Amino acid sequence: MNILGISAFYHDSAACLIRDGEIVAAAQEERFTRKKHDHDFPRLAAEFCVREAGIDFSQLDLVAFYDKPLLKFDRLLETYVSYSPAGFRLFLMGLPLWLKQKLHVPRELDAGLDGAYRGRYVFTEHHESHAASAFFPSPFEEAAILTLDGVGEWATGSLAVGRGNRIEMLEELRFPHSLGLLYSAFTYFTGFKVNSGEYKLMGLAPYGEPIYRQQILDNLLELKEDGSFRLNMEYFAYCHDDVMTSAKMDSLFGGPPRKAESEITQREMDLAASIQAVTEEIVMRIARHAHALTGCKNLTLAGGVALNCVANGKLLREGPFEDLWIQPAAGDAGGALGSAAFVWHQLLDKPRNTDGKDSQRGSMLGPRHGDDAIRAFLDSVGAKYTHHTTEPAICDAVAQLIADQKVVGHFAGRAEFGPRALGNRSILGDARSREMQSVMNLKIKFRESFRPFAPAILAEHVHEYFEMKPGQESPYMLLVAPVQKDKLLPVDQDGRRGLDKLKQTRSQVPAITHVDNSARVQTIDPERHPRFHGIVRKFFELTGSPVVINTSFNVRGEPIVNSPQDAYRCFMATNMDALVLEGFVLRKEDQPGAQVIDRDAYLAEFALD
Repeated sequence: MNILGISAFYHDSAACLIRDGEIVAAAQEERFTRKKHDHDFPRLAAEFCVREAGIDFSQLDLVAFYDKPLLKFDRLLETYVSYSPAGFRLFLMGLPLWLKQKLHVPRELDAGLDGAYRGRYVFTEHHESHAASAFFPSPFEEAAILTLDGVGEWATGSLAVGRGNRIEMLEELRFPHSLGLLYSAFTYFTGFKVNSGEYKLMGLAPYGEPIYRQQILDNLLELKEDGSFRLNMEYFAYCHDDVMTSAKMDSLFGGPPRKAESEITQREMDLAASIQAVTEEIVMRIARHAHALTGCKNLTLAGGVALNCVANGKLLREGPFEDLWIQPAAGDAGGALGSAAFVWHQLLDKPRNTDGKDSQRGSMLGPRHGDDAIRAFLDSVGAKYTHHTTEPAICDAVAQLIADQKVVGHFAGRAEFGPRALGNRSILGDARSREMQSVMNLKIKFRESFRPFAPAILAEHVHEYFEMKPGQESPYMLLVAPVQKDKLLPVDQDGRRGLDKLKQTRSQVPAITHVDNSARVQTIDPERHPRFHGIVRKFFELTGSPVVINTSFNVRGEPIVNSPQDAYRCFMATNMDALVLEGFVLRKEDQPGAQVIDRDAYLAEFALD
């Protein structure tokens, strides 16, 4: 049986195809259209999924949609009425799109599937989809399930338990009281873009001090011991305006929100540290409550808040659960996978077999490209390349480039599903380099200098470099852990604050060590990451270091590359040193028309924010 899951019309549209319980393919629409966070019907992603399964839309047995639009519309109407007349303008702004599209999802699905699908549509609730995406692919036979995001229909978070092939929803938080929206409000207040800048806020937090933590707890919310809370809506405007915070927030924190692209001051850094501390406290309280309520030893997570890998790392180290599993596509895109899995297991009552490993297949569920197509493209643009015909040869070549301090774009195998590059659509560099963080941020990624890079490390060495247990997995780059003390270097306590902390060399792998001596860890193993593991294994043989930088293959404002054409364009439009497309290796100095790219000129040309 072929079940297609769809998430669309709100944020990060995606499609996922499950056949007889096995995840065959999944992809986000933004990768194909090149529109960041594309929310339109995921036509190209859906076409890819059915093509990967060897079928067409007419051969689908069921199509599942990840939330219930009528229930969401009910919440919007009730909110507008509750906040009238202040909310009337926002109601008028949103109503045309609801009348044209969002109230007619079956019609939109018919059109998106070319009218070829004649079966029924199944609508799961938003947090049911998140819960299903967290539990059903997990390695656990039984687990507590925690989902936290901005808002679905009414729910902003849920607590559930999964056993075998069933999920039981137990408790929920309801709009407007939302941890995701609270964090997004501070994303907005510190001058970053809501729904895409939250990870910037998390990365900024270690530069500040949580001096506003108590002010947040005293004024913005009433927090209970079980982690439930009520927001003081006098400080927030998202129910009745197109901004996140009110003038009362300005008064509390000494001025209006920072303007986008203006200087980041110590206030923004301290606000970031403060809301991160509050978020971690809320997550820990909810987790303790979930543990007491369910009696489970394992926890699974989904929803946008589950991408807060700092909170996840603290939860693993200090929380009550023995183990965690976090959905790699934790945001709305993962709802496509969750809705299809929910239909298969929960509604059709199909068995679920666990063997101690997750069934996400490394989240390598997207498109792949063969050597013949890549060669034809490279020849068509006059690219100069070397072609390696064996995996050992290509791993040797790439490892040597990284060891030689080159920045390498790596494009091989199937694309990752979710917001993290896990080796197949990655930019790689030497984590031992003192200059590499700034070089890659400013000359390659064209992004803010404070943003940390993540390490990818051979799984068998993770405990040697990070405060993690031997064998502790983090294949999806969703856990932050402290760097081991014996890998740290003495740092002068000279009173440096803010971004000046960037100038200090903190460890033997400085390019991936954040200013609080932590790192967002990815463990790599030969089963999930055969090519990537081969490269880092060879790099280890060359240098004695099992750690490399792994960051997503894109530049600021663009989705991760999805095709050889995308990768080549990114390579030529940045100061990357080398590009690897499957077995083909291109060096920048060999390419016709290669030049040094100015960051400001690039941002201006492509109108990136």
